[in-house]
Amino acid sequence: MLAVGIIGGAGYTGAELLRLLAMHDQVDVKIITSREYAGIAVGQVHGHLAGYYQQTFVHPEENLFKNLDLVFFATPHGVSMNLVPALLEQNVRVIDLSADYRLRDSELWKKWYGGVHTSEHLLNKAVYGLPELNRDELLDARLVACPGCYPTAVQLGFAPLLTEGLIDFSNLIASAASGTSGAGRKASLSNNFSEIGENFKSYGVSGHRHLPEIEQELSKIAGQDVKVTFVPHLVPMVRGIQATLFASLKRNAINLQSIFDQFYQSEKFIEILPRGVYPQTRNVRGSNIVQISIERPDDGDTVVVMVVEDNLVKGASGQAIQCMNIIYGFPEDAGLDILGLNP
Repeated sequence: MLAVGIIGGAGYTGAELLRLLAMHDQVDVKIITSREYAGIAVGQVHGHLAGYYQQTFVHPEENLFKNLDLVFFATPHGVSMNLVPALLEQNVRVIDLSADYRLRDSELWKKWYGGVHTSEHLLNKAVYGLPELNRDELLDARLVACPGCYPTAVQLGFAPLLTEGLIDFSNLIASAASGTSGAGRKASLSNNFSEIGENFKSYGVSGHRHLPEIEQELSKIAGQDVKVTFVPHLVPMVRGIQATLFASLKRNAINLQSIFDQFYQSEKFIEILPRGVYPQTRNVRGSNIVQISIERPDDGDTVVVMVVEDNLVKGASGQAIQCMNIIYGFPEDAGLDILGLNP
């Protein structure tokens, strides 16, 4: 059995890790930490997990983790970068769901997240944990930086087009909408039900923290600089992301449906829908599945790609477990072989 710890187990991504790992027969969750809820039973904070976890939350002291095989970080940015170096020195693998190791440039990290990165020497050693695009790199990974939820949807939608060089790299557009759980569990005025209910709004239009991550990874796929206009929105639902992507085609005589079908033909968690069938967030809620549809309005030179995912599963905790499965040679769908909840 794989001995696992979760640092930051009280939030939504921590709870989702616990839910999914409860269905994984090769994993034993030994330690679950929370500074706020230390000494309180996990089932008191996450009532849906009461029958599966008898542990109490503990304070994240460094010496707790040295006998573990793997630690997940489900923490805000700025936490893992202070603890990861010591864990790696103790031969503990790390899968980080925060943004601390997603960007390769420490100055870029400082610009978007503030402060000095305390373990910048590891930025170029972390493997970016998007399995469908980086599976080979994950095989020997000791430190995995899980992608953000928006970047996951945007990359999976654009990747086939960039790989084939079919679109103009200089002006990609991503309009994406997320459920409220993407903002985390902490209460705030902007996440108050009275503010969110029956409302639809854009945010971060002048610059969102996920933009540099999106451009970094799309440029890697394309082999040259890619520029993206990224506009996120908040919608009054709990789970889900819908990304609608726009790009200009370089040539017209192509079968886009066939290109996407072939690109993802071996991927269990990617469903390419028939033309004219559009994805819906409720179809993937609670699952690690991504649904993608491609359209070419009026058969013109603009391609529209629609992508949906559950932001807490494929956009966070499910993807982290998918990475773990690859690293340890487990079936890739272990703990993740679940269908979406509809209705």
